[in-house]
Amino acid sequence: MTFDEAQDALDELIEELPDEIFKGLNCGVALRDEVLHSSEGLLILGRYHFEPYGLGRYVTINYGSLMQIYGHLPAPEFKEKIKGVLHHELTHHLEHLAGDRSLERKDAEDVGRILSRRRKKQ
Repeated sequence: MTFDEAQDALDELIEELPDEIFKGLNCGVALRDEVLHSSEGLLILGRYHFEPYGLGRYVTINYGSLMQIYGHLPAPEFKEKIKGVLHHELTHHLEHLAGDRSLERKDAEDVGRILSRRRKKQ
């Protein structure tokens, strides 16, 4: 899937969601042609950003990172991966608005498990 096709897919996925989900997401959702890694070396597929003194709230989805993992998939399956990342990051947004950090804690636990498995393999 090309970047432009991924952008079209993302636009379609956004259109399918109720407007209420985007309340307070003042800078929207952006697809970036980046490959990003965490400090632990894990690929970052997407991010929810909250910058109270900067841009505000927005979501970024990293096309480059998605391509590294899922670039071999047919377009419909790749679109499902984009959908999963979009929904995950929007959940962070909604939880942030509600003062809930459940998904953030789950993400930290998941990263811990992945890193633990890596250490055991070495």
